[in-house]
Amino acid sequence: MVEPTSGQVVEQLRVGLVGGGPWATSIHAPGLTEHPGTRLAAVWTRRPEVARELAEPYAATPCASFAELLDQVDAVAFAVPPRAQAELAVRAARAGKHLILEKPVAADVAGAEELAAAVDEADVVALVVLTLRFGLRTREWLVGLAEAGGWRGASARWLSGALLGEKYGNSAWRQEDGALADIGPHVLDLLDAALGEITEVLAAHRSPDDLWHLMLGHAGGATSTASMSLRLPVRPTVVEFAVYGERGFRALAGRSEPAEAYTALVDDFAAMVASGTRTHPCDIRRGLHLQRLLAQAAHLAAR
Repeated sequence: MVEPTSGQVVEQLRVGLVGGGPWATSIHAPGLTEHPGTRLAAVWTRRPEVARELAEPYAATPCASFAELLDQVDAVAFAVPPRAQAELAVRAARAGKHLILEKPVAADVAGAEELAAAVDEADVVALVVLTLRFGLRTREWLVGLAEAGGWRGASARWLSGALLGEKYGNSAWRQEDGALADIGPHVLDLLDAALGEITEVLAAHRSPDDLWHLMLGHAGGATSTASMSLRLPVRPTVVEFAVYGERGFRALAGRSEPAEAYTALVDDFAAMVASGTRTHPCDIRRGLHLQRLLAQAAHLAAR
């Protein structure tokens, strides 16, 4: 947790929301409105009617252009496909706006590198919405693992039918890029945090129906495996992580409540802006690291 300097008056950040899909409406908009450190000030989407509909309940301004949104805010939260996010977020960073970024942060490594460079040059805060990491149970689990040490391996399973349903079934980028791009960042991030930095994707396989299997090498010689799918008729969704080694076996099952995790993220985001802090376990450097791992996995699976 990042906290403002003692005695510092923390004013509400004016945040602009880019995007009007399910995640924007169910998580970003209410989360930014209900948090004491932020207010939803403006909304922009490529369809003006969607922006108006989303902005109205929150008394936010629907903007006719991205440039108009930038003129009215201190920070921008994105809920758009990776390629669009990377392009727009670079513009926002260069305009001095702090960023809340969805994962993956870009469509490819080059886009992620350009965005990371823009964030560093502009000296703005940029946090990635890795909801698993911001959940209280996950944080406590990771603290326990770090205290115990001696872990030699780990496994992860995230099996869902999300792309078979209506909520995300019409998401073109998710349908095209599949489970690796959508839930892969969550899985890779948590395995990395639990077992040590992932230094190499040792093997990757993608079935015709988008079932992914990965083998990962970690710093210090540990290894892990991951299985992921968004096209399996599994209810409820299976989300399981486990580590094993000298201290036995420790598991973490289930997802963090998205709204609760988002509130924790905004806690850190607002505190970082107020205190001038720029580094965080889930900052843009983390997003770039994960982007490189995604690219390695995709390359191996395509061979």
